[in-house]
This record gives sequence, C-alpha cells and structure tokens, in this order.
Amino acid sequence: MSYLVPLVVLIPLLGAGAALITGRRPRMQSILSIVALGLVVVISLVLLVVVDTQGAIAVQVGGWEAPFGITLVVDRLAALMLSISSIVLLAVFVFSVGQGQADGDGEAPVSIYNPTYLILATGVFNAFIAGDLFNLYVGFEILLVASYVLITLGGTEQRIRAGVVYIVVSLVSSVLFLASIAMIYGALGTVNIADIAQKMDTIPPDVQTIIHVMLLTAFGIKAAIFPLSFWLPDSYPTAPAPVTAVFAGLLTKVGVYAIIRTETVLFVESNVNVYLLIIALLTMVVGILGAVAQADIKRLLSFTLVSHIGYMIFGIALGTVEGLAATIYYVVHHITVQTTLFLGAGLIERRGGTASITRLGGLLKAAPVVAVLFFIPALNLGGIPPFSGFIGKVALFEAGARLNDPLVYVLIGAGALTSLLTLYALMRAWNLAFWRPKSDVDDHESPFTEHLEEAPGRVAVQQKRANPRTMVGATAGMVLVSLVLTFAAGPLYGVAERAAGRVYGSNEYVQLVFPSGEGDSNTDTSVPAPTPAGGPIDDGSAP
Repeated sequence: MSYLVPLVVLIPLLGAGAALITGRRPRMQSILSIVALGLVVVISLVLLVVVDTQGAIAVQVGGWEAPFGITLVVDRLAALMLSISSIVLLAVFVFSVGQGQADGDGEAPVSIYNPTYLILATGVFNAFIAGDLFNLYVGFEILLVASYVLITLGGTEQRIRAGVVYIVVSLVSSVLFLASIAMIYGALGTVNIADIAQKMDTIPPDVQTIIHVMLLTAFGIKAAIFPLSFWLPDSYPTAPAPVTAVFAGLLTKVGVYAIIRTETVLFVESNVNVYLLIIALLTMVVGILGAVAQADIKRLLSFTLVSHIGYMIFGIALGTVEGLAATIYYVVHHITVQTTLFLGAGLIERRGGTASITRLGGLLKAAPVVAVLFFIPALNLGGIPPFSGFIGKVALFEAGARLNDPLVYVLIGAGALTSLLTLYALMRAWNLAFWRPKSDVDDHESPFTEHLEEAPGRVAVQQKRANPRTMVGATAGMVLVSLVLTFAAGPLYGVAERAAGRVYGSNEYVQLVFPSGEGDSNTDTSVPAPTPAGGPIDDGSAP
C-alpha cells in the first residue's frame, strides 16, 4: 500500500492543474475538484485502516535512501490527520460550490478559488506526511501561499488589511522555521526527522535549547498559542465563509501537529513541559475571555478557536501517553466541530444579513434547520455530554490528574472554566440570534449585548438571502461527522491511544525510516520515554 502515500499529495496537485486548464468551464472545474478531494478521502481512510492493522508506512521518494532523499511517513497519527482533514476539505468545498452557484463568483472567482483551494489541500496533506523538516517547511509554504490568495479574495479594503497582517506574521514564522532548519543542518548535516532524532544528543545542550525554542515559536505562531495568537481574530473572520471555515478548522492544527512531532521525536528529553503548561493556561483563559466579549459570531468563534488550542497544548505538555492520546482525539474533534460552527455562522450571516448578535433575532422561525445545525456543534464545543467535546476534555483532565501536580490541577480547573464560558458565549449567541423575537432587536436593549464589542469595519446589515440546499447539506454532513465522533468514540479513541503509544517510549519512528539501522552506526537509536514532572509513566502502548 506504500504506493498510495504519494497520491494524497499528487492528486490534489494534479487537480489544481486540471482546474486551471478548465478555468473557463466553472462546472467542470468544480466537478474535477470534488473528484480529486473525494479520491483523497478514500485513500486516507484506506491508509488509516492499513497502518492501524499492519503498521506504519515509510516511502523513500525516487528510490533515494534516507537521509539523502525525501521521506514520506504515514503512521496512525498522520493517517488520522489525513482522514479528518480530507473530509473537512471536501465538505467545505461543497459548501463553497453551493454558495458560488447561488451568488455568482463575485466574492470568490471560481477560476482562481478552485485551483488555489486544491493547492492549499496539497500543502496540508504534504505537511502531515513529511518525514523531514525541509519537506515540512515546503508543506507549510504551499498552504500559506494558497492561504494568502484565499484570505484576500474579493479585494475589499478590510480583507487586504487583514491579509497583510496575516502575511507578515506568517513570514516571521517561516523565517524562524527556516533558520531552525539551517541550524540543525549546520550542526548535524541532515534534515531527516528520524536521522535528527538519532543525532540530537551530539548537539550541545544550550544549542538544543535555542533550536527547540525557535521551532516552538515558529509552530506556536501557526498554531495561534498565546501570546502569538493576536493576529487570528482579525484575520480569519474577514474572508468568505468557506475560507474562514477551512482556515479555522485546519491551519492551526497543522501547527499543533508539528509541535506534536517535534516534541515526541526530536526533543523527548528536553524539559519544557512546565512552560508549555503555563502557555496552555494563558491560551485557554485569554482566548475565552476574548470570546465572551464579542458581538460578532465569527470573531467569537475565532477567540474560542484560540482558547481551545490551549487544551491541545495542555495534553502535549503532560508528556504522557494518556495526555497525547487525549490530545490526538481532541484535535480530530476540534477540526470537525470548529469547521462546522464556522459553516453555521456563514449560514446565519447569509440568512440574517449580519453576523452581529446585536442585530440578529427571530431566526428560529425563519431558519429552523440552521438553528439545529448551529446548536448541536455549539453544545459539542461547550463539552456537554455525551458529545465528543465532553469525551475529549474528560480524557485530558483524567490524564492530567494522574500526575498529581499542583500546576496541572490549576490547568484542569481552567479547562473546566473555559468549557463553561464557551458554552455560555455560544448559547448566548444562539439565544439572541434564534430565540429572541425579531421585534426585540430594535425595541429592546438586551443586558447581554450592551457591553459587547462589535467587529471593526464590518457592514452593519447586508442583503438577506436564502441558504441553498447545497450549503445546508454540506453543513449537515459536518454535523453528522461530529456525531460519528461521539458514537464511534471507543474505536476512534483506541486508534488515538495506539498512535500515542507508538510515539512515546518507542523508537518505532526511527526504525521505520531506518529499518536496518542504516543511520549513523555510532549513534544510539533508542528513544527514551519522556518523564513528566509527576514522575515515571506507563507508556500504555498497544501492539
């Protein structure tokens, strides 16, 4: 099945080329794009089954042996990320097709949007299977170049301004990442992740620390952790609804994925867990306090996006198999639910003419289906049982409680508070937009809205339009996927546990790339299990 691995990158890339060729035939362009993304969904699910039952796959592109050639690696973690990201990309694209058919291509010209969207998908998929740091950097740059185009589609002043901020911040992150790669190559003569893991001990500890901090900073900007998340709430909400949805669901998780890879393969002996716990705490609290103060639904969701990145950093910082398993499950949950909420926000803005909850009302009667489609993922993100958000948070809190560490207990309390405030902010928005009578919007000043911040530069009320069935159907499909994460939580969490068990306390990644020890023969290839502040752990790995 190794021949399937490069296809997850080649298919969307070839699809982008085909979309450019058929630029004057929008319908054909959309069909080709849907077929390309659909094929990646099928291949990703097949790879997930194969690697979970038969073991991880490493492919040496062009027959060049590692560490000299390009290595592509698909283990359980990469397969999970490929599967959920391909499903999300397909659903959001179908949503955008419905929007384009209803409104024309004024906001997102199809001839530009479709190939750019597929190039974005190419970058995301490439980042997940990259087996060397430079290929990971290439994946980041591919998706970032595409995102520069997508975030400024329409050419409005607000989007251009937000795009400039996004580009500048992304370039800073890219420069830090590239400088880190240069330092590693200068010290070790390799950028292959498995080879670096074998040779990292040969670098002086202070240089290791500098490289570690630089990589964490670069990935932290992409993941939008505090205090590197200032750019996100003003950048994402300005783009068209489908672009905002895919950005919110996926792009930050690519940064989280990169942190997981480097922390569990390259820096297993480095002790930055305490600092990561503090960052996770601040990311949760600052993010959710920002969400509570917002009147614009998109900005509210952008702040909740930041706050819930804190849960993922919390799980990584625990340094245990249980914490990483909970993080992997929570990443899959959050990609799905956050994307669904942004799609729901797009439906609300379209039907109500605005995304401001101070000007919305009476939508329960006007759009009851949209009310349900927003309500279910809102409960899920808020952690209401038995949804996947509740399962993921309980798993994180249980993993943290096992360490018996005072700082971790503070994180658990902050996580519970963040969950409650998330539920409060989302239910307030739902109540005002759907439950509140339309007559109260102009005649009644709600105490829940008088202290909220309006989105800067947003048009108060736009033209109200009906939601096409394609857009509603795509959102409903994502709601269904989020429910599957709940009903199939047992098997899915089992895959997450097996993925985490093979990352921590194991040299499987190194052995996969160098099956016969072809790496540096003078270097010990064993990768010791991390030891958290709370003491030794059971790696909990499954066969």
